[in-house]
Amino acid sequence: MTTTSSTLADATAPAPKRVHFKTWGCQMNAYDTERMAGLLRPLGYAVTEEASQADLLILNTCHIREKAAEKVYSELGRLKAQRKPGSKLAVAGCVAQAEGAEITARAPQVDLVIGPQSYHRLPELIARSAREAGEVLHTEFEAEAKFDALEGERPAPGVSAFVTVQEGCDKFCTFCVVPYTRGAEVGRATDRIVSEVRALAAQGVREVTLLGQNVNAWRGAPPAGIGGEAWGLGQLCRHLALIDGIERIRFTTSHPNDMDDALIRAFAEEPKLMPYLHLPVQSGSTKILKAMNRRHTAEDYLRLIERIRAARPDIAISGDFIVGFPGEDEAAFEETMRLTREVGYAACFSFKYSRRPGTPGATMPKQVAEDAKAERLARLQALLDQQRLDFNRAQIGRTLPVLFEAEGRHEGQLKGRSPYLQAVHADAPATLIGQIAAVEIDAAAQMSLSGRLSVVAAA
Repeated sequence: MTTTSSTLADATAPAPKRVHFKTWGCQMNAYDTERMAGLLRPLGYAVTEEASQADLLILNTCHIREKAAEKVYSELGRLKAQRKPGSKLAVAGCVAQAEGAEITARAPQVDLVIGPQSYHRLPELIARSAREAGEVLHTEFEAEAKFDALEGERPAPGVSAFVTVQEGCDKFCTFCVVPYTRGAEVGRATDRIVSEVRALAAQGVREVTLLGQNVNAWRGAPPAGIGGEAWGLGQLCRHLALIDGIERIRFTTSHPNDMDDALIRAFAEEPKLMPYLHLPVQSGSTKILKAMNRRHTAEDYLRLIERIRAARPDIAISGDFIVGFPGEDEAAFEETMRLTREVGYAACFSFKYSRRPGTPGATMPKQVAEDAKAERLARLQALLDQQRLDFNRAQIGRTLPVLFEAEGRHEGQLKGRSPYLQAVHADAPATLIGQIAAVEIDAAAQMSLSGRLSVVAAA
């Protein structure tokens, strides 16, 4: 009788549900995908890599560049033939925020359109979508409510984890859609950040990367029981460094105008704050920076880099560049090349200017021809690629502390990260995953380093 009862119970138990994610864009989108998966887990959804097996498909989208948005519509067309009968299809993220009405018009197969500040309502909106015919559209700005709703422990994704501390942007650069898709700058409460990092550390996370559209604009009250004035990101990093198990702290993305003295001092004084800073400049021409509404000059940026390197001489600088912004002539582009040579970047992202509807840049005069953009981008990327290779080659012969994260592609190999965020491969036992070990670097490529375990203790 017991066996029969169990068999009947199994036969009547609801089938497991599966959710498939496709994520584009920045680290914050990756973080949001992770949190959406966490919200759906109590509802019985397990993540699957196979779209054809999913009961719910979620495209978490990016709207920074034109091609990124078009990829979403291409993916919607591809999924139309792959979807499991009866499955639900959702478009989330910044394309959903910016083009919600257009999505419902162009892609009637979409059941749910949800902006990045409404993820906390995902279970409710899925239920509503099941009840109602037609698309459900939700693109309100509710960043604080989102932060509140997404509190609580989440499974650690590995030995390194992203933690959102700030969302939105008040800078209104004339090329950028972020203020319109993510809303105004909102900082997450200090206690909740600390609670999340502690929970991640308890699960074996050794490195956290603090995320925000302008992460160094974060401000928050000190934790409960600690008096004083509001904290900035430097104080937050110092406090997180006190958490047992956390060995490395990073943050991205920064704005030059929010790089205050306290944060610069933290690089000098807190060894757990890694010597790597992503600090976009976008152009080396002050004329173009003004047109971009960046509110700093090229000289301001260079002097800031000097101050940061004075505090932490070994720091690696990365950045972003936009080539071909309206009004950029050959002389302005050459100023970008000169700034690039003067800074000496360890890594960089560079793109052709993409006109985004609704931004001031899209209607500015003196738009640059596509062939000129492409030619300039090729020149800039050749310089940046050489700088990255030079930086990597400069590590040969050094012994670097490497946080091993996972097994490598080859048997007996592990992969990890240097303090400068470089990928590092070395033969090492799997027991070192999650540990920091000293690696003697003996080879460097464009995108990675390789070496061998050292008998010298890791720093």
